[in-house]
Amino acid sequence: MKRLFLISGAFFLIVITTGIAFIFHYTNLRPILLPPPRDIGDVINGTEYPLTLPDGFEIGIYARDLGRPRVMIRDSRGYVVASLLDRGEVVVLPDENHDGVADQVITILSGLNRPHGLAMRCVSRCELLVAETDKVVAYNYVSSPDFSNIHAAFSRKLIDLPSRGNHTTRTLGWLPGAEFTKLLVSIGSTCNVCREENPQRAAIYVYDFSDQSFTPFAAGLRNTVFFTVNPIDGSLWGTDMGRDLLGDDTPPDEINVISSPSLSSGQNSAVPNFGWPTCYGKNIHDTQFDKNTYIRNPCMEPFEIGSHIDIPAHSAPLGLAFIPEESFWPEEYWLDLLVAYHGSWNRAVPTGYKIVRMKLDHQGNFEGVEDFISGWLQTDNTALGRPVDVLFGNGGELFITDDKAGVIYRVVYGG
Repeated sequence: MKRLFLISGAFFLIVITTGIAFIFHYTNLRPILLPPPRDIGDVINGTEYPLTLPDGFEIGIYARDLGRPRVMIRDSRGYVVASLLDRGEVVVLPDENHDGVADQVITILSGLNRPHGLAMRCVSRCELLVAETDKVVAYNYVSSPDFSNIHAAFSRKLIDLPSRGNHTTRTLGWLPGAEFTKLLVSIGSTCNVCREENPQRAAIYVYDFSDQSFTPFAAGLRNTVFFTVNPIDGSLWGTDMGRDLLGDDTPPDEINVISSPSLSSGQNSAVPNFGWPTCYGKNIHDTQFDKNTYIRNPCMEPFEIGSHIDIPAHSAPLGLAFIPEESFWPEEYWLDLLVAYHGSWNRAVPTGYKIVRMKLDHQGNFEGVEDFISGWLQTDNTALGRPVDVLFGNGGELFITDDKAGVIYRVVYGG
């Protein structure tokens, strides 16, 4: 009888513990699992304004009902082109009457496999390059003020990409100083933390249009979903997401300087390695994963390169953009960095769900951070939206994709 009581008590304890863990985990997941409690467009246009911006800045809905918009670029006419991940589409969003709202949502490609990265290549003609989970494809692209004549037609497949495992988005961008000739392709890891079998995972590769080669550019990047070019020195900066299951505050997410004049000096011809899975942050050894014994520190330059800026763990940094000079924004903002924090899914107290301004000196050194747009995360741990990409347009316009609310925002400075 006593044994039965002990077994029953143990079973009851397991049930209670499991229930508490489920409630705790569900609370963490509320911002991403639950639909937005209110339509962000209706809220922005109403009196209960949820989003907080610095004085003088205004935000509105540029386009809505887009599903999961992700990456944006501009075509030769300045039109916004966006990938819709869940719908398998690429759309063009012109604003010919300049009223701050897209005139139409023009679908130019459909039936794609989770399209994400976009790039425009205009040499003898314009090509739209699209990264799907398993390949990069070039499409002949035509854009004109006549909306009926905006279209894309298949040209050729450029690259096959590995597609299994986690992190299925692929991102494109031009190698600084080699626009239209060398295309960067970012491919995330298959896992949370592991030794990859395929060197193309957790890496950035470069495709050379002159000889169709596809070679490594940077390694040890767990999931660099977005990168951009620093206009001051032409260096390449990228966000990277740290691993999970090390607690609420470890490891940091990162901003890395992936290429710079010092990395390109030829002193070290090896592909730069940013540490994952062995190291994280500013070259901290992940001893929970890597239990090997080393003669030298496995996390040290020049063998592994530490982060340039650490970001609070689980913020999930995505799009980033340097604020242009002469951008109709206050001069104090020029050449600072905007970063979209997509938001956490596994932290006791959710974090992220905002866009921050990182203050930089003229050498790109980090001086501080402040919220630029916040309010997507509600006090009850539901989320009105999750910012993804940030893109500057003409005249100081800032466009922001939101893959939870299904919209693209437009931010301007009104003084």
